[in-house]
Amino acid sequence: MIRLRVVLWVLVALAAALFALFALQLSRPKDDFVRSALIGKKVPAFALEPATDGRPGLSSADLADGRPKLLNVFASWCVPCAVEAPQLGALERQGVEIVAVAIRDRPESVDGFLAAYGNPFSRIGADPISEVQLALGSSGVPETFVVDGRGIIRHQHLGEIRDSDVPILLEKLREAGE
Repeated sequence: MIRLRVVLWVLVALAAALFALFALQLSRPKDDFVRSALIGKKVPAFALEPATDGRPGLSSADLADGRPKLLNVFASWCVPCAVEAPQLGALERQGVEIVAVAIRDRPESVDGFLAAYGNPFSRIGADPISEVQLALGSSGVPETFVVDGRGIIRHQHLGEIRDSDVPILLEKLREAGE
């Protein structure tokens, strides 16, 4: 009889502990995004061939030339990438240098995308198996990184850039240039 009471109390205690754990997890805000572990660290070494004949390829050395810039990870088949195209164009018109990594794409598809939505990129590297994308800690497309002039990632923007994001990115670029 005493043994049965002990077992019951242990089960009640375990149930209470599980309930408390679930309640704790439910009380925390949800975060749907995988953030790069490279924020504050140097961009991994890479050298990508051009994704299109219209622009040179991209390497990590291009990101450490003394000037801050945006590094945009995109794909021609990505609908949100088309949605952010006007904001990237607006950033370019404000003097922002934007380089890109085109993932899992073909040159003719990249050309078609750029013809349809504009080309704000000074360089576009082809990443056919998402090797550089994964090395950057990018979880999807589109994704944009603010990289300072020494090639250090200072900020990560997840998802498409919206009008309300443009001032934030400009501020992050200004900070990266200081």
